[in-house]
Amino acid sequence: MEYFGYLASILIGITLGLIGGGGSILTVPILVYLFRIEPESATSYSLFIVGITAMVGSYRHYALGNLKVKSALYFALPSILSLLIVRKILLPKIPHTLFFIDGFEVTKDLLIMIVFALLMMAASLSMIRKTKTVETAVVHFPRLALIGLLVGFITGFLGAGGGFLIIPALLFFANLPMKQAVGTSLFIIFINSLIGFAGDMIGGISIDFRLLFTVTAIAILGMLIGTQLSKKIDGAKLKPVFGWFVLLMGIYIIAKEIFLK
Repeated sequence: MEYFGYLASILIGITLGLIGGGGSILTVPILVYLFRIEPESATSYSLFIVGITAMVGSYRHYALGNLKVKSALYFALPSILSLLIVRKILLPKIPHTLFFIDGFEVTKDLLIMIVFALLMMAASLSMIRKTKTVETAVVHFPRLALIGLLVGFITGFLGAGGGFLIIPALLFFANLPMKQAVGTSLFIIFINSLIGFAGDMIGGISIDFRLLFTVTAIAILGMLIGTQLSKKIDGAKLKPVFGWFVLLMGIYIIAKEIFLK
């Protein structure tokens, strides 16, 4: 299964490069099901893999003038706050066994995977639906900050970058064109993810660095491929296709965790 995992890892970068999000939605299932990493640890791996990959992508967008630092900081700073609160205070307080339902044990790892699957399904619907861009001359920085808090919570609990939330927020509240929203989204994902991972390292989490660096390198290769493809392929046209794939993945995770144990 490891070989399939390495092959699938390239999709993490390709999706980030093409549509500015979605890579983190793939990372945790790849780590859990193909590399057999425990869900809570997989969220830490995911933060590093997605963070480094997004860093490479955001640098390339910066060189192209697609990165708006002020909007990114208004979004990222509240997001970092909620992310650290979740990973350092809330997540460690959740017990391994939560409760039983007719003898079925509901564990912390099961909760993470089910919530992750529900997030995938919600994200897929936002990708499948055609959204209309609303043009406005006003940048709503307070709303950006509030959405940043929400994304930080998601990133902290699930190890997901939250690109599917960040890009619409940048489009509607920061008045950014799509290409600038993608570049700025990658920068925010980079900041959030690596600070979250640094917090986990300080907390003493055990990491298989060989696996971590290998998957990250493959994801970066995917990012470079995705960035090149984005020059020829409209990422907006690929979103519905990727959305259906993510929806099926979410349904599979719920079925596997609840019915196929």
